[in-house]
Amino acid sequence: MKSKTATLSVTLATYNESKNIVRCLEAIKDIADEIIVVDGQSQDDTVALVKKFKQARIISTTNKPMFHINKQIGISESKSDWILQLDADEVVTPKLKAEIKSYLQKSPSSVPENGFWIPRKNYFLGTFLTKGGQYPDPTIRFYKNGVAHLPCRDVHEQAVVKGTVGWLKNDLEHYADTSFSLYLLRANRYTTLLAEELKTVKTSLGFKGFITYYFFKPLWWFLKTYFRHRGYVDGFPGFVFSFYSALRFPIAYTKYYELIKTNRDINLSQDWDKK
Repeated sequence: MKSKTATLSVTLATYNESKNIVRCLEAIKDIADEIIVVDGQSQDDTVALVKKFKQARIISTTNKPMFHINKQIGISESKSDWILQLDADEVVTPKLKAEIKSYLQKSPSSVPENGFWIPRKNYFLGTFLTKGGQYPDPTIRFYKNGVAHLPCRDVHEQAVVKGTVGWLKNDLEHYADTSFSLYLLRANRYTTLLAEELKTVKTSLGFKGFITYYFFKPLWWFLKTYFRHRGYVDGFPGFVFSFYSALRFPIAYTKYYELIKTNRDINLSQDWDKK
């Protein structure tokens, strides 16, 4: 590794990521001083593959439905000046790596920003979406150690950073949905978490709740992503994304109805074990 003024911790939370983890870590191994992988007891070769990277340190824990908890464990265990938090299905592009490296060549105290938004490209149905609100899909993933944390309350939450947050120019590639079947599997998990959130805020099970989650919210989301944010520019993949992502509202509401009426908790771990 080339000498730097500042050090970098790359941290991930994993569960059965053997198909993704090598591609992810290969892209950043030459700029990382340490790689912290918080693994939720993967049943595949994830851990064995991670051990092949000399900077890697593995923390074994349970596979929590709110996966931000495991991500925060990795953040808290980081020892370097900077932290780059990734998902295993993400890839740091060469241009993004060079941009991050440029900050590592500076003294952290000379950088006014404490963290950075990174533009992200999402892969869906064989292409990267360019519209529909899916690009640049900014996410806060690069920040100084000790100034950021994940609240661990919402599946789509961002890191909370003390101080100024700037922007990096180059893209992070996200390969979460390499097949439509995988998209549906992830959607099932997210709607389960959303149903739990509806339970927490005690959403109405009456006519108001039904109309809101079966009509108003899905229609609002589809019109917003497909027309206002020009999802139609992405052709058929853009339509499918807008349509199916709008369906998360009635699906989550139905799951919420089920758990309230049957007076039981949703089995969150069952969905996660199918990955």
